[in-house]
Amino acid sequence: MRRHVGASIVLLGLVAAALTVVLAMSGGTTGSSDGNAAEGKDGATSGGPTGPARSDTELGWGFTHTQYSADSGLPDAVVRARKLLAGQPMPQDQAIMGWGAGNPEPSPGRYDFGDLDRRIAFIRSTGSTPVITLCCAPDWMKGGKPGEQNTDWSLKSFESAPLPTHYQDFADLAATVAKRYPDVRHFVVWNEFKGFFDDSSQRWNYEGYTRLYNLVYDEVKKVNRDNQVGGPYLVMDSYGPQDKQFASDLKGPWGSVDQRVLDAFRYWNAHKKGADFVAVDGAGFTRDNQMLPDPFTALDKFTDVGRWLRKESGGLPLWWSEYYVEPESSGWGEDRRVAAQAAAMIAMVRGGATTGFYWSPQQTTAQCAGCLWNATQLPDGGTPLPMYGLISRFAKEFPPGTRYASLGSTAEDIPDLRVLASDRTVLVVNTLDHATRARVDGQSFPMTAYEVRWLNR
Repeated sequence: MRRHVGASIVLLGLVAAALTVVLAMSGGTTGSSDGNAAEGKDGATSGGPTGPARSDTELGWGFTHTQYSADSGLPDAVVRARKLLAGQPMPQDQAIMGWGAGNPEPSPGRYDFGDLDRRIAFIRSTGSTPVITLCCAPDWMKGGKPGEQNTDWSLKSFESAPLPTHYQDFADLAATVAKRYPDVRHFVVWNEFKGFFDDSSQRWNYEGYTRLYNLVYDEVKKVNRDNQVGGPYLVMDSYGPQDKQFASDLKGPWGSVDQRVLDAFRYWNAHKKGADFVAVDGAGFTRDNQMLPDPFTALDKFTDVGRWLRKESGGLPLWWSEYYVEPESSGWGEDRRVAAQAAAMIAMVRGGATTGFYWSPQQTTAQCAGCLWNATQLPDGGTPLPMYGLISRFAKEFPPGTRYASLGSTAEDIPDLRVLASDRTVLVVNTLDHATRARVDGQSFPMTAYEVRWLNR
């Protein structure tokens, strides 16, 4: 997770205190100390399936849980949020450490899965497909001291990679996680190459990451060959045309992807033991927050990068584990924010993606740009917000396997419409800051500024 507007900025130095408060509010458990499935204090089974496991490699459109989510808060609000999410089950991702989960293995062989148990149980309770991101690593794997009291949540420590001598230990932890949640079939290895940038050579240590990935791949597959494993979760950073230092041939009006990122992907792709899907992260703006040549055309980056990844990987299913459309200090309103998200999802589909996870920015307060539901810490919590309406409808109307249709569309200024159609549904997005009139699929209708409209065919 990078610091984008709309992303949940995790204050890692306060995580330990925040978790204590969250657990007190939710009645969470501390989990089993041996890593096996166990019954928590609230009587809920912390490990084990509650329904048939889903082993598809294409999951559709969902979101990632971050520091604050709907698994804790006022009881009535939590119930509302659960019913909301159960109404349109979507894949939901959770990391094993950080973003709402404490240290899973504070000391070698001593486990604390209380937070992760609670999150996975919540996902299961909504009838959704759980996905686990295998990041980040306990302190003792990074050269720190063992023990829960020694967990260092500072950003520098948290974003450190395991030392090479502990790669196997991390792979063993991944296997323990896979055993604990036998109905979870989807595992993403690490997050954004955290800790794998070599400052001395100014490039990614893709050899180290690939070694870690391969060890994790082997151990998770040993637990169950049907487990789906993917990576490399690289950030597809781009630069404007004026920046030539890291320019690459993967480019467009939006800029060019950092050549060092492409080098890292190609090494992983050539040396991986295997992969069931490709997972990446990216933004529609450049490293210095430029949206080129304009905020909506810039989102074509998701299409161009997606096509490149599909070609390079030999057609592996493509996941966007994170995607961002809004630069820092944008000043956007929610209507424009939702329109940009819709346009980005259309661009990802056109690039061949079949899975995408919205990085949930949930907070505990009423003011939360881009949130999916009202915070469950509030009396009216758990009620849907506009972004939830978009993502849940997109997941419903364009599930994996959708056959997309070509159709004629005209408007006063056709480049300012984004359209995606199946044989039963059409999504139309007005990217203008003023009203326009659209003629799409034989229908003519007015559209307000930044309107997102669904048509039945």
